[in-house]
Amino acid sequence: MSPLELLHDYTIRNVAIGAALLGLISGVLGSFAVLRKQSLLGDTMSHAALPGVCIGFIIAGAREMGIILLGALTTGALAALVMLLLTRNSRLKTDAGLGITLSTSFALGVVLLTHIQNMNNAAQGGLDAFLFGQAAATLRSDLWIMGGITLVALVLVSALWKEFKLVSFDPEFAASLGMPVMWLEVVLTVMIALAVVVGLQMVGVVLMAAMIIAPAVAARQWSRRLEGMVMLAAVIGVSGGVFGAVLSALSRGLATGPLIILSVSSVVMVSLLMAPGRGFVWEGVRLWRGRRRLRYQQVLTTLYRLAMHHADPVFRSEQGMLDTYHGHRTRAALRQLQKRGLVEWRSAPPDEPGGAKHWVLTATGHEEAKRILDSLGREEF
Repeated sequence: MSPLELLHDYTIRNVAIGAALLGLISGVLGSFAVLRKQSLLGDTMSHAALPGVCIGFIIAGAREMGIILLGALTTGALAALVMLLLTRNSRLKTDAGLGITLSTSFALGVVLLTHIQNMNNAAQGGLDAFLFGQAAATLRSDLWIMGGITLVALVLVSALWKEFKLVSFDPEFAASLGMPVMWLEVVLTVMIALAVVVGLQMVGVVLMAAMIIAPAVAARQWSRRLEGMVMLAAVIGVSGGVFGAVLSALSRGLATGPLIILSVSSVVMVSLLMAPGRGFVWEGVRLWRGRRRLRYQQVLTTLYRLAMHHADPVFRSEQGMLDTYHGHRTRAALRQLQKRGLVEWRSAPPDEPGGAKHWVLTATGHEEAKRILDSLGREEF
């Protein structure tokens, strides 16, 4: 399909808009979940939304999106609140509470889904698509619901920005200021449940957890402030959602939900590798430079110690002796020290037999070696 045909296609427009809304709300709310170290909370609520989907269908007797999403929001938020109560009022850790809530809720959802399939209700067709999403079935009325939920979430974030920020970074200090930390955490949890509800139609129960986490994780690599992280996570979520939707439209038989997740996950991989100062590549370069600098300093201080031990500032050290002392070839390190003017490759005096060349510290090298040893707190010979 040409770009013009994509723009005029009703289904593709609906899917792209829905994916953009999903990426927007996931990026914004997922940032708070990641900073609060509750990345698995989205996974728990997405799986806990399945019973709500089934209950909503049973109550409505048809595939009414509004009632189904309301049921998903109710059970998802309820599961998260149960997890909070378990971890606060018992000895269970957060991961244990999340695991119990997730497995129990999803098991209940599967049982209800099986019960609906045995009801012989003609309207049940496509209900199991909520497991993995069915973006192509998105209607314009669904977009209005998704847009309304997204707008409510963004308004709440804007209104309670300072409170959410403080609770995410230092809940103890927020409590000392008299803030209702418990209620703020409940509001954040319900809002993440809103994000899960938005994504059920697009990516489904199973993949929704990745959509909550991935944009925020990628943005965290590039940003050092919450404001920048939230905005960048929203941009990554929207871009990944639209790109996955368009890629699905251009391909044949490839599901939209998994392509959206793969698009956002690719940004995560690039961010983990290449983000300045935090990426694996930068970390590897920093470690390599640190090892090389340490090797140079070891060779330099060895020459200095030998000179002090022999009470001769221009004591000449043989290459082979230095290699034997350090257990590896030191010529490359000595050449770098020579370029920096710290050592010299000096010939022996004319009256000395053999006339071989040796390595000698310069005045600058003496000062640098002494500075290194003083900073390490080591005694001189």
